[in-house]
Amino acid sequence: MSLIVHHLNNSRSQRLLWMLEELELPYEIRFYERDKATMLAPPELKKVHPLGKSPVLEDGKLKLVETGAICEYLVDKTGKLGPTSQGEGLLQYRQFMHYAEGSLMPNLLLMLAMSKVPLIGGIAVKKVQPMVDVHLDYVEQVLASRPWFAGKAMTAADIMMSFPLEAAVSRAGLGPSRPATMAWLKKIHARPAYKTALEKGGEYDYA
Repeated sequence: MSLIVHHLNNSRSQRLLWMLEELELPYEIRFYERDKATMLAPPELKKVHPLGKSPVLEDGKLKLVETGAICEYLVDKTGKLGPTSQGEGLLQYRQFMHYAEGSLMPNLLLMLAMSKVPLIGGIAVKKVQPMVDVHLDYVEQVLASRPWFAGKAMTAADIMMSFPLEAAVSRAGLGPSRPATMAWLKKIHARPAYKTALEKGGEYDYA
């Protein structure tokens, strides 16, 4: 039985398609489109899971949400894309698996929300930008010291970090002033599995 991915356009679920392509696992995509006015997920997703969010992974009777939890489930299932070493490599892997959504992404979402506030939105974004810059500078320092987030090989931690950094390019001024991060993005975008996931996933504005 193949896996089923409930996939929302322009969302975090693009990461899951990439991971499945890297793992060479068979899967089926069920597509959902954002409301063009509100950019919210459609109500049909609530029929899949009470949260009405994407991604949702189905594996037989199992339904799993939260990209990080799904990625860890797939690492355990296949034995691939996990930490390549114990000790510091394992700790770095765990850190960036959680850092992507726990620390980096909330600041980017705050910036997006503030940008939509009439009149004062631009002022609010300028207040949030220094907070985002702290994180982007930290990421740049990490990627200047090693090729991948958890060490010498790509892991699920890199997949988790892809969406917030792609979003930072379009929303938070990530660019040539942070060359190691931009080189890392170029490197992941060149991977055959990433390209295949884009072809299968449809609309995605951040690649």
